[in-house]
Amino acid sequence: MGFLSDNLGRVKPSPTIAMTARAAELKAQGRDIISLSAGEPDFDTPAHICDAAKTAIDAGHTRYTSVDGMPVLKKAIVDKFARENGLDYAASQVTVGTGGKQILYNALIATLNPGDEVIIPAPYWVSYPDMVRLGGAEPVIVPCSADQGFRLTAAALSAAITPRTKWLILNSPGNPSGAAYSRDDLAGLAAVLLDHPHVWVLADDIYEHLMFDGREFATIAQVEPRLKDRTLTMNGVSKSYAMTGWRIGYGAGPEVLIRAMAKLQSQSTSNPSSISQYAALAALNGPQDYIGESLTVFQRRRDLVVAALNACPGLDCPVPQGAFYVYPSIAGLIGKTSAGGAVISDDEAFANALLEETGVAVVFGAAFGLSPHFRISYATSDAELTEACRRIKAFCQGCR
Repeated sequence: MGFLSDNLGRVKPSPTIAMTARAAELKAQGRDIISLSAGEPDFDTPAHICDAAKTAIDAGHTRYTSVDGMPVLKKAIVDKFARENGLDYAASQVTVGTGGKQILYNALIATLNPGDEVIIPAPYWVSYPDMVRLGGAEPVIVPCSADQGFRLTAAALSAAITPRTKWLILNSPGNPSGAAYSRDDLAGLAAVLLDHPHVWVLADDIYEHLMFDGREFATIAQVEPRLKDRTLTMNGVSKSYAMTGWRIGYGAGPEVLIRAMAKLQSQSTSNPSSISQYAALAALNGPQDYIGESLTVFQRRRDLVVAALNACPGLDCPVPQGAFYVYPSIAGLIGKTSAGGAVISDDEAFANALLEETGVAVVFGAAFGLSPHFRISYATSDAELTEACRRIKAFCQGCR
Protein backbone atom coordinates (compact mmCIF):
# COMPACT_ATOMS: atom_id res chain seq x y z
CA MET A 1 0.00 0.00 0.00
CA GLY A 2 1.39 3.40 -0.99
CA PHE A 3 1.80 6.27 1.42
CA LEU A 4 -0.39 8.70 -0.52
CA SER A 5 -4.18 8.49 -0.70
CA ASP A 6 -5.60 6.55 -3.64
CA ASN A 7 -8.15 9.34 -3.95
CA LEU A 8 -5.37 11.80 -4.77
CA GLY A 9 -4.61 9.75 -7.86
CA ARG A 10 -8.02 10.71 -9.23
CA VAL A 11 -6.99 14.35 -9.66
CA LYS A 12 -4.25 16.31 -11.42
CA PRO A 13 -2.54 19.61 -10.60
CA SER A 14 -4.23 22.74 -11.97
CA PRO A 15 -2.94 23.33 -15.54
CA THR A 16 -3.49 27.08 -15.19
CA ILE A 17 -1.29 27.20 -12.09
CA ALA A 18 1.28 24.96 -13.80
CA MET A 19 1.53 27.26 -16.83
CA THR A 20 1.78 30.34 -14.62
CA ALA A 21 4.57 28.64 -12.64
CA ARG A 22 6.42 27.68 -15.85
CA ALA A 23 6.21 31.27 -17.10
CA ALA A 24 7.57 32.54 -13.77
CA GLU A 25 10.42 30.02 -13.95
CA LEU A 26 11.43 31.18 -17.43
CA LYS A 27 11.19 34.81 -16.36
CA ALA A 28 13.51 34.07 -13.42
CA GLN A 29 15.98 32.68 -15.94
CA GLY A 30 16.03 36.07 -17.66
CA ARG A 31 13.57 35.32 -20.49
CA ASP A 32 11.26 38.08 -21.73
CA ILE A 33 7.95 36.53 -20.71
CA ILE A 34 4.41 37.86 -21.03
CA SER A 35 2.11 35.72 -18.92
CA LEU A 36 -1.54 35.69 -19.98
CA SER A 37 -2.34 32.56 -18.01
CA ALA A 38 -3.47 33.86 -14.60
CA GLY A 39 -7.10 34.81 -14.05
CA GLU A 40 -6.88 37.81 -11.78
CA PRO A 41 -7.44 41.54 -12.23
CA ASP A 42 -4.24 43.56 -12.52
CA PHE A 43 -5.70 46.50 -10.56
CA ASP A 44 -5.02 47.31 -6.93
CA THR A 45 -7.73 46.59 -4.38
CA PRO A 46 -9.77 49.81 -3.91
CA ALA A 47 -8.38 52.05 -1.17
CA HIS A 48 -11.49 52.07 1.02
CA ILE A 49 -11.37 48.27 1.22
CA CYS A 50 -7.70 48.29 2.24
CA ASP A 51 -8.44 51.01 4.78
CA ALA A 52 -11.19 48.88 6.32
CA ALA A 53 -8.73 46.02 6.74
CA LYS A 54 -6.18 48.31 8.41
CA THR A 55 -8.87 49.65 10.73
CA ALA A 56 -9.84 46.08 11.65
CA ILE A 57 -6.24 45.28 12.56
CA ASP A 58 -5.89 48.44 14.65
CA ALA A 59 -9.16 47.62 16.42
CA GLY A 60 -7.86 44.17 17.36
CA HIS A 61 -10.23 42.17 15.14
CA THR A 62 -7.61 39.45 14.75
CA ARG A 63 -9.26 36.53 16.53
CA TYR A 64 -11.39 33.59 15.46
CA THR A 65 -14.80 34.37 14.04
CA SER A 66 -17.82 32.15 13.46
CA VAL A 67 -16.75 29.14 11.45
CA ASP A 68 -18.42 30.14 8.19
CA GLY A 69 -18.47 33.91 8.47
CA MET A 70 -19.16 36.81 10.79
CA PRO A 71 -22.86 37.63 11.28
CA VAL A 72 -22.30 41.20 10.09
CA LEU A 73 -20.73 39.94 6.85
CA LYS A 74 -23.52 37.42 6.33
CA LYS A 75 -26.02 40.26 6.65
CA ALA A 76 -24.13 42.23 3.99
CA ILE A 77 -24.28 39.18 1.72
CA VAL A 78 -28.01 38.78 2.34
CA ASP A 79 -28.46 42.44 1.43
CA LYS A 80 -26.31 42.03 -1.71
CA PHE A 81 -28.41 39.12 -2.99
CA ALA A 82 -31.63 41.05 -2.35
CA ARG A 83 -30.33 44.28 -3.89
CA GLU A 84 -28.59 42.91 -6.97
CA ASN A 85 -30.25 39.58 -7.69
CA GLY A 86 -33.76 39.76 -6.26
CA LEU A 87 -33.01 36.73 -4.06
CA ASP A 88 -34.30 36.54 -0.51
CA TYR A 89 -32.11 34.61 1.95
CA ALA A 90 -31.81 34.43 5.74
CA ALA A 91 -28.37 34.68 7.34
CA SER A 92 -28.67 30.97 8.22
CA GLN A 93 -28.72 30.26 4.47
CA VAL A 94 -25.37 31.99 3.85
CA THR A 95 -21.85 30.62 4.15
CA VAL A 96 -18.47 32.37 3.83
CA GLY A 97 -15.29 30.53 2.90
CA THR A 98 -11.65 31.05 2.03
CA GLY A 99 -12.32 32.00 -1.57
CA GLY A 100 -15.00 30.88 -3.97
CA LYS A 101 -13.05 27.68 -4.57
CA GLN A 102 -13.67 26.55 -0.98
CA ILE A 103 -17.40 27.21 -1.32
CA LEU A 104 -17.55 24.98 -4.40
CA TYR A 105 -15.37 22.32 -2.78
CA ASN A 106 -17.39 22.29 0.45
CA ALA A 107 -20.68 21.93 -1.43
CA LEU A 108 -19.46 19.03 -3.55
CA ILE A 109 -17.60 17.14 -0.83
CA ALA A 110 -20.50 17.54 1.59
CA THR A 111 -23.02 16.05 -0.85
CA LEU A 112 -21.35 13.58 -3.20
CA ASN A 113 -21.20 9.81 -2.84
CA PRO A 114 -19.62 7.10 -5.02
CA GLY A 115 -21.77 6.56 -8.09
CA ASP A 116 -23.11 10.11 -8.16
CA GLU A 117 -22.71 12.17 -11.33
CA VAL A 118 -22.17 15.89 -11.84
CA ILE A 119 -22.95 17.52 -15.18
CA ILE A 120 -20.24 19.97 -16.25
CA PRO A 121 -20.56 21.92 -19.52
CA ALA A 122 -17.26 22.19 -21.41
CA PRO A 123 -15.27 24.33 -21.66
CA TYR A 124 -15.14 24.44 -17.88
CA TRP A 125 -13.02 25.92 -15.11
CA VAL A 126 -10.23 23.40 -14.58
CA SER A 127 -11.05 22.56 -10.95
CA TYR A 128 -14.64 21.40 -11.36
CA PRO A 129 -13.98 17.82 -12.56
CA ASP A 130 -11.22 17.21 -10.03
CA MET A 131 -13.34 18.42 -7.13
CA VAL A 132 -16.04 16.01 -8.25
CA ARG A 133 -13.55 13.15 -8.41
CA LEU A 134 -12.26 13.99 -4.94
CA GLY A 135 -15.85 13.58 -3.77
CA GLY A 136 -15.85 10.05 -5.19
CA ALA A 137 -18.30 10.94 -7.95
CA GLU A 138 -18.01 11.09 -11.73
CA PRO A 139 -17.95 14.26 -13.82
CA VAL A 140 -20.22 14.06 -16.87
CA ILE A 141 -18.69 16.41 -19.42
CA VAL A 142 -21.04 17.93 -22.00
CA PRO A 143 -19.15 19.61 -24.87
CA CYS A 144 -20.53 23.04 -25.80
CA SER A 145 -18.89 24.21 -29.02
CA ALA A 146 -18.28 27.72 -30.28
CA ASP A 147 -21.24 27.21 -32.63
CA GLN A 148 -23.41 26.94 -29.49
CA GLY A 149 -21.81 30.05 -28.02
CA PHE A 150 -19.99 27.75 -25.54
CA ARG A 151 -23.34 27.41 -23.71
CA LEU A 152 -25.25 24.33 -22.59
CA THR A 153 -28.55 23.82 -24.40
CA ALA A 154 -31.72 22.48 -22.86
CA ALA A 155 -31.61 19.46 -25.18
CA ALA A 156 -28.01 18.62 -24.21
CA LEU A 157 -28.84 18.98 -20.52
CA SER A 158 -31.86 16.68 -20.84
CA ALA A 159 -29.75 14.05 -22.60
CA ALA A 160 -27.06 14.16 -19.90
CA ILE A 161 -29.32 13.70 -16.87
CA THR A 162 -29.56 10.21 -15.38
CA PRO A 163 -31.01 8.89 -12.10
CA ARG A 164 -27.47 9.26 -10.67
CA THR A 165 -27.15 12.98 -11.46
CA LYS A 166 -26.62 14.99 -8.26
CA TRP A 167 -25.53 18.42 -9.52
CA LEU A 168 -25.39 20.63 -12.59
CA ILE A 169 -22.59 23.23 -12.47
CA LEU A 170 -23.30 26.49 -14.31
CA ASN A 171 -20.65 29.21 -14.58
CA SER A 172 -21.85 32.48 -16.14
CA PRO A 173 -20.12 34.49 -17.43
CA GLY A 174 -17.75 31.61 -17.77
CA ASN A 175 -14.09 30.78 -17.44
CA PRO A 176 -12.47 30.14 -19.94
CA SER A 177 -14.84 31.28 -22.71
CA GLY A 178 -16.46 34.43 -21.33
CA ALA A 179 -19.82 33.03 -22.45
CA ALA A 180 -22.84 34.29 -20.51
CA TYR A 181 -26.30 32.74 -20.19
CA SER A 182 -29.20 35.06 -20.89
CA ARG A 183 -32.49 34.92 -18.99
CA ASP A 184 -33.99 32.96 -21.88
CA ASP A 185 -31.07 30.51 -21.85
CA LEU A 186 -31.52 29.93 -18.12
CA ALA A 187 -35.29 29.60 -18.43
CA GLY A 188 -34.78 26.84 -20.99
CA LEU A 189 -32.42 24.96 -18.68
CA ALA A 190 -34.75 25.52 -15.73
CA ALA A 191 -37.65 23.96 -17.61
CA VAL A 192 -35.62 20.77 -17.96
CA LEU A 193 -34.52 20.81 -14.32
CA LEU A 194 -38.08 21.18 -13.07
CA ASP A 195 -38.77 17.75 -14.58
CA HIS A 196 -35.84 16.27 -12.61
CA PRO A 197 -36.28 17.20 -8.94
CA HIS A 198 -33.26 15.13 -7.83
CA VAL A 199 -30.81 17.43 -9.67
CA TRP A 200 -29.32 20.36 -7.74
CA VAL A 201 -27.73 23.42 -9.36
CA LEU A 202 -24.41 24.98 -8.42
CA ALA A 203 -24.41 28.50 -9.90
CA ASP A 204 -20.88 29.90 -10.03
CA ASP A 205 -21.47 33.64 -10.43
CA ILE A 206 -17.96 34.84 -9.57
CA TYR A 207 -17.75 37.00 -12.74
CA GLU A 208 -21.22 38.51 -12.24
CA HIS A 209 -20.12 42.14 -12.52
CA LEU A 210 -18.08 41.63 -15.69
CA MET A 211 -20.86 41.66 -18.31
CA PHE A 212 -20.12 43.57 -21.53
CA ASP A 213 -22.08 45.57 -24.08
CA GLY A 214 -24.78 46.51 -21.59
CA ARG A 215 -25.88 42.92 -21.02
CA GLU A 216 -27.91 42.16 -17.92
CA PHE A 217 -26.64 39.49 -15.56
CA ALA A 218 -29.05 36.78 -14.43
CA THR A 219 -28.70 33.74 -12.17
CA ILE A 220 -30.88 30.66 -12.35
CA ALA A 221 -32.56 30.87 -8.92
CA GLN A 222 -33.63 34.39 -9.84
CA VAL A 223 -35.01 33.32 -13.24
CA GLU A 224 -36.85 30.29 -11.87
CA PRO A 225 -37.73 30.69 -8.16
CA ARG A 226 -38.97 27.09 -8.00
CA LEU A 227 -35.34 25.99 -8.24
CA LYS A 228 -34.16 28.14 -5.34
CA ASP A 229 -34.57 25.36 -2.78
CA ARG A 230 -32.07 23.17 -4.65
CA THR A 231 -29.63 25.80 -5.86
CA LEU A 232 -26.40 27.00 -4.30
CA THR A 233 -25.62 30.48 -5.64
CA MET A 234 -21.89 31.10 -5.23
CA ASN A 235 -20.04 34.39 -5.55
CA GLY A 236 -17.13 36.27 -4.02
CA VAL A 237 -15.12 39.46 -3.93
CA SER A 238 -12.05 38.26 -5.85
CA LYS A 239 -12.90 39.28 -9.41
CA SER A 240 -15.38 42.10 -8.82
CA TYR A 241 -13.18 44.05 -6.39
CA ALA A 242 -9.63 42.95 -7.33
CA MET A 243 -9.34 40.95 -4.10
CA THR A 244 -7.96 37.61 -5.31
CA GLY A 245 -5.36 37.38 -2.54
CA TRP A 246 -7.82 38.26 0.24
CA ARG A 247 -9.52 34.86 -0.27
CA ILE A 248 -13.18 35.49 0.49
CA GLY A 249 -15.99 33.65 -1.28
CA TYR A 250 -19.58 33.12 -0.26
CA GLY A 251 -22.66 31.17 -1.17
CA ALA A 252 -26.35 31.03 -0.36
CA GLY A 253 -28.73 28.10 -0.54
CA PRO A 254 -30.96 25.75 1.45
CA GLU A 255 -30.14 25.67 5.15
CA VAL A 256 -29.59 21.91 5.19
CA LEU A 257 -26.79 22.33 2.63
CA ILE A 258 -25.29 25.39 4.34
CA ARG A 259 -25.15 23.53 7.68
CA ALA A 260 -23.41 20.58 6.04
CA MET A 261 -20.86 22.88 4.41
CA ALA A 262 -20.19 24.63 7.74
CA LYS A 263 -19.68 21.24 9.41
CA LEU A 264 -17.08 20.32 6.81
CA GLN A 265 -15.35 23.70 7.07
CA SER A 266 -15.21 23.41 10.86
CA GLN A 267 -12.97 20.37 10.45
CA SER A 268 -10.78 21.80 7.69
CA THR A 269 -9.88 25.49 7.66
CA SER A 270 -12.39 26.82 10.20
CA ASN A 271 -13.12 30.52 9.68
CA PRO A 272 -11.77 32.65 6.84
CA SER A 273 -9.32 35.40 7.80
CA SER A 274 -11.01 37.89 10.11
CA ILE A 275 -9.18 40.80 8.44
CA SER A 276 -10.29 39.67 4.98
CA GLN A 277 -13.87 39.42 6.20
CA TYR A 278 -13.81 43.05 7.30
CA ALA A 279 -12.36 44.00 3.92
CA ALA A 280 -15.14 42.06 2.17
CA LEU A 281 -17.70 43.84 4.33
CA ALA A 282 -16.37 47.17 3.09
CA ALA A 283 -16.43 45.91 -0.51
CA LEU A 284 -20.07 44.86 -0.37
CA ASN A 285 -21.37 47.82 1.66
CA GLY A 286 -19.11 50.58 0.35
CA PRO A 287 -18.89 52.58 -2.90
CA GLN A 288 -19.34 50.49 -6.04
CA ASP A 289 -17.66 52.89 -8.49
CA TYR A 290 -14.71 50.54 -9.02
CA ILE A 291 -16.93 47.93 -10.70
CA GLY A 292 -18.03 50.22 -13.52
CA GLU A 293 -14.56 51.64 -13.99
CA SER A 294 -12.92 48.21 -14.27
CA LEU A 295 -15.68 46.98 -16.60
CA THR A 296 -14.90 49.80 -19.04
CA VAL A 297 -11.23 48.84 -19.05
CA PHE A 298 -11.90 45.14 -19.51
CA GLN A 299 -14.32 45.71 -22.39
CA ARG A 300 -11.73 47.87 -24.15
CA ARG A 301 -9.11 45.16 -23.66
CA ARG A 302 -11.51 42.50 -24.91
CA ASP A 303 -12.07 44.42 -28.13
CA LEU A 304 -8.32 44.97 -28.57
CA VAL A 305 -7.48 41.27 -28.11
CA VAL A 306 -10.35 39.88 -30.20
CA ALA A 307 -9.48 42.11 -33.14
CA ALA A 308 -5.76 41.30 -32.90
CA LEU A 309 -6.25 37.54 -32.65
CA ASN A 310 -8.72 37.43 -35.53
CA ALA A 311 -5.99 39.03 -37.65
CA CYS A 312 -3.73 36.01 -36.95
CA PRO A 313 -3.67 33.31 -39.65
CA GLY A 314 -5.16 30.05 -38.37
CA LEU A 315 -6.97 31.57 -35.36
CA ASP A 316 -10.67 32.22 -34.89
CA CYS A 317 -11.60 34.20 -31.78
CA PRO A 318 -15.29 34.51 -30.78
CA VAL A 319 -16.37 37.65 -28.93
CA PRO A 320 -17.00 36.87 -25.23
CA GLN A 321 -19.95 38.38 -23.38
CA GLY A 322 -18.21 38.71 -20.03
CA ALA A 323 -15.35 37.80 -17.64
CA PHE A 324 -11.81 38.63 -18.83
CA TYR A 325 -10.88 35.73 -21.08
CA VAL A 326 -10.92 34.87 -24.76
CA TYR A 327 -10.98 31.30 -26.03
CA PRO A 328 -9.80 31.24 -29.65
CA SER A 329 -9.73 28.17 -31.87
CA ILE A 330 -6.45 26.99 -33.41
CA ALA A 331 -8.13 24.55 -35.81
CA GLY A 332 -6.44 26.33 -38.72
CA LEU A 333 -2.99 25.55 -37.32
CA ILE A 334 -3.38 21.86 -36.47
CA GLY A 335 -0.82 19.76 -38.35
CA LYS A 336 1.43 22.68 -39.18
CA THR A 337 5.00 23.20 -37.96
CA SER A 338 6.20 26.33 -36.19
CA ALA A 339 9.21 28.36 -37.26
CA GLY A 340 11.07 26.76 -34.35
CA GLY A 341 10.29 23.26 -35.62
CA ALA A 342 7.46 22.31 -33.25
CA VAL A 343 4.62 20.29 -34.74
CA ILE A 344 1.26 21.79 -33.77
CA SER A 345 -0.43 18.45 -33.14
CA ASP A 346 -2.90 19.83 -30.61
CA ASP A 347 -3.57 22.88 -28.44
CA GLU A 348 -1.10 21.77 -25.76
CA ALA A 349 1.68 21.58 -28.35
CA PHE A 350 0.62 25.04 -29.56
CA ALA A 351 0.77 26.56 -26.05
CA ASN A 352 4.15 24.98 -25.29
CA ALA A 353 5.67 26.10 -28.59
CA LEU A 354 4.25 29.60 -28.20
CA LEU A 355 5.84 29.94 -24.77
CA GLU A 356 9.23 28.54 -25.79
CA GLU A 357 9.49 30.48 -29.07
CA THR A 358 7.83 33.80 -28.21
CA GLY A 359 7.69 34.02 -24.41
CA VAL A 360 3.89 34.33 -24.35
CA ALA A 361 2.21 32.08 -21.78
CA VAL A 362 -1.36 30.93 -22.46
CA VAL A 363 -3.32 27.88 -21.27
CA PHE A 364 -4.15 25.10 -23.72
CA GLY A 365 -7.80 24.21 -24.33
CA ALA A 366 -7.64 20.55 -23.32
CA ALA A 367 -7.18 21.77 -19.73
CA PHE A 368 -10.71 23.17 -19.97
CA GLY A 369 -12.19 20.13 -21.65
CA LEU A 370 -12.65 21.51 -25.17
CA SER A 371 -10.07 21.50 -27.96
CA PRO A 372 -8.56 22.82 -30.16
CA HIS A 373 -8.55 26.14 -28.30
CA PHE A 374 -6.42 28.15 -25.92
CA ARG A 375 -7.26 30.66 -23.21
CA ILE A 376 -5.89 34.15 -22.82
CA SER A 377 -6.55 36.23 -19.74
CA TYR A 378 -6.60 39.88 -20.77
CA ALA A 379 -6.40 41.09 -17.16
CA THR A 380 -3.15 42.89 -17.87
CA SER A 381 -2.04 46.18 -19.40
CA ASP A 382 -2.94 47.29 -22.93
CA ALA A 383 0.76 47.55 -23.74
CA GLU A 384 1.46 43.94 -22.70
CA LEU A 385 -1.62 42.69 -24.55
CA THR A 386 -0.61 44.54 -27.72
CA GLU A 387 2.92 43.11 -27.60
CA ALA A 388 1.65 39.60 -26.77
CA CYS A 389 -0.74 39.67 -29.71
CA ARG A 390 2.06 40.89 -31.99
CA ARG A 391 4.16 37.90 -30.95
CA ILE A 392 1.25 35.48 -31.38
CA LYS A 393 0.61 36.83 -34.89
CA ALA A 394 4.28 36.40 -35.81
CA PHE A 395 4.19 32.86 -34.44
CA CYS A 396 1.10 31.98 -36.45
CA GLN A 397 2.58 33.55 -39.62
CA GLY A 398 5.64 31.37 -39.12
CA CYS A 399 3.66 28.12 -39.05
CA ARG A 400 3.86 26.13 -42.26
